[in-house]
Amino acid sequence: MKELLFIILVISACSCSNKNEVIEGRPNILFILADDLGYSDLSCMGSKYYETPNIDAIADNGMVFTDGYAGCQVCSPSRATIMTGQFASRHGITDWIGAPTGINWQEKKKRNNKVVPPAYNHYMASEAITLPEALKLSGYSTFFAGKWHLGEQGNLPTDHGFDINKGGWDKGSPAGGFFSPFKNPYLENQEPGENLSMRLAKETSDFIRASKDSPFLAFLSFYAVHAPIQTTKEKWSKYRNKAERMGIADQGFEDGYFLPMRKHQDNPVYAGLIESMDDAVGEVLNTLYETGLNKNTIVIFTSDNGGVTSGDNYSTNCLPLKGGKGYEWEGGIRIPYIVSVPWMDHQGYRNNTPVAGSDFYPTILELAGLPLHNDDHLDGKSIVPLLNGNLLEDRPLIWHYPHYGNQGGRPVSIIRKGDWKLIHFWEDGHHELYNLPEDIHEDNDLSARHPDRAESMSVQLMRHLEESGAKIPTHDPNYSQEQEQATIIKMKANAIKRYGTLRKEMLKKDWEPNENWWGSIPTVD
Repeated sequence: MKELLFIILVISACSCSNKNEVIEGRPNILFILADDLGYSDLSCMGSKYYETPNIDAIADNGMVFTDGYAGCQVCSPSRATIMTGQFASRHGITDWIGAPTGINWQEKKKRNNKVVPPAYNHYMASEAITLPEALKLSGYSTFFAGKWHLGEQGNLPTDHGFDINKGGWDKGSPAGGFFSPFKNPYLENQEPGENLSMRLAKETSDFIRASKDSPFLAFLSFYAVHAPIQTTKEKWSKYRNKAERMGIADQGFEDGYFLPMRKHQDNPVYAGLIESMDDAVGEVLNTLYETGLNKNTIVIFTSDNGGVTSGDNYSTNCLPLKGGKGYEWEGGIRIPYIVSVPWMDHQGYRNNTPVAGSDFYPTILELAGLPLHNDDHLDGKSIVPLLNGNLLEDRPLIWHYPHYGNQGGRPVSIIRKGDWKLIHFWEDGHHELYNLPEDIHEDNDLSARHPDRAESMSVQLMRHLEESGAKIPTHDPNYSQEQEQATIIKMKANAIKRYGTLRKEMLKKDWEPNENWWGSIPTVD
């Protein structure tokens, strides 16, 4: 059906204009997506520890949306939301692809929880026209580099609108680490010890140079800064010394619901990984300037979910937000969200209108002067009015995550409308209400003080979930509160011991992860 629709649309376009007229004057799009990068993990977003001058330059030339949101608190749903313009509740990819569900969740994770996570879609529906497919219909060439995590063979980037794929497959983390050999069947090894982020940037730059005479979408999807976090000895040393100058706290973690949370931005390996990604961003931006394409290329930078404060490598802290990746709090879903349009003079203007990953699809089409695909990007709203200095009609943003996160998050559905955010907890059915401008850390539940508002938002949320066919968790008849508490105590103790020790080791002057720093120092045979 999708193939037939493509033929009809292409014939229709050709009947009224030739190819040169279709693409004439169209802007290029460079979309940069970081993995697991937290809201405050950039110097332009408030970090005093991490250094990101190249990403900061995008912010300086563009508009920064301080209330920008990912499509979910974990990766695959967010990525599908960007591609489809739909909330996770609608496209049905509600957890990272590969996560266990049902009774298998309890058995594989050795967890005893109140509810059983429902099944979810493991790929995007073939009937939906994705963002790259919509652009291809109007003569754009399309390129993808990096993390995909939206399906395996038959559902790769080239199956959903991208002409070229460099490194995108079903894996959600860098299989071989951040230094060559990459162990990626879609990215050949070239130089021993080559940095993965820079390699993806160079592939993107090569595509840009080859496509400079026609409009293009270059989608650079970093594996950074996902675990396993790795960096070079030089960058580790730089940030270890910086952490020491800033003052290293005795305690690195605080209590969380299922797992402890990192309290400070003082991880020198993670900081080095961020800087390497920023170096790679600089490589691509330089290519735009060298080719003169910077004058006609829209640059977007964002992340797929919040930073990892718990679980994985306990990499960062997302203050002033609460929580991080996998969590229902702002730290799990609010992310860097930057749009730079060369013919719009924003100069780093900060806009606090709530916007989401679903909005990129229609926004890009409108900026390119192309017709919207309203039957596809059903939940997305073009934010061009905001970019033009106008207001956007108030509308609800919705998240549906009926799963337990590896990082400690619980099964929830969320709605934000205006200043207000309501969280529905599926374990016991209660909800919490927060006024975000007044309580950014979500410390004061106002549901009892504002019952009418809480009720109306809850009704609106549930109505959307029903209309979109969202799957919800079911109660586990074998649940034991005693067993759950014992599991939580054990998980917390193990995490504190392991990562508390690792944090102290990483900050020692003589620390080395191994003899060749994860392969970044190639051995000489």
